[in-house]
Amino acid sequence: MKIAIVSGNDEGPTKLNAFDNALSNAGIGDVNLIKVSSMLEGNTEIQELPKLKAGAMVNCVLSEITSDNPGDVITAVVCIAIGETLGCVVETSGINRDNDELTSEAREMVKYMMKKRNVEIKELYLEYSTAKVKDTASAIASVVYLNEKIVES
Repeated sequence: MKIAIVSGNDEGPTKLNAFDNALSNAGIGDVNLIKVSSMLEGNTEIQELPKLKAGAMVNCVLSEITSDNPGDVITAVVCIAIGETLGCVVETSGINRDNDELTSEAREMVKYMMKKRNVEIKELYLEYSTAKVKDTASAIASVVYLNEKIVES
């Protein structure tokens, strides 16, 4: 299994436009995202996001947060743990929360999921995006599940 980890943030005239702009900023704005739960195959490989086919149906774990309250600080986080037999992904987000607190929370959640499954963590990755809201902003972090059907050749 191959995945890419991306993040982005942006402003827009509406919440929907801000979210769409954040997706584009992360490189996943021209595809259809299908939110899935948080499981990965063992020894999952992480790679850079390739060019995706426009309109492709793309599985992902998505953390997103949007605010139209100027001055808010918004943060979206994903954390990935990979073991030999399986991996887990968690997502969290917050408004006006300390980044260290949010990222620590994500790490602890994914460690718990792996411990509950009796799987030793070989690799741990964390990605987040933070933005200070000017008018209307969105932040996203995502784990994108890759396959040959969605990658532009």
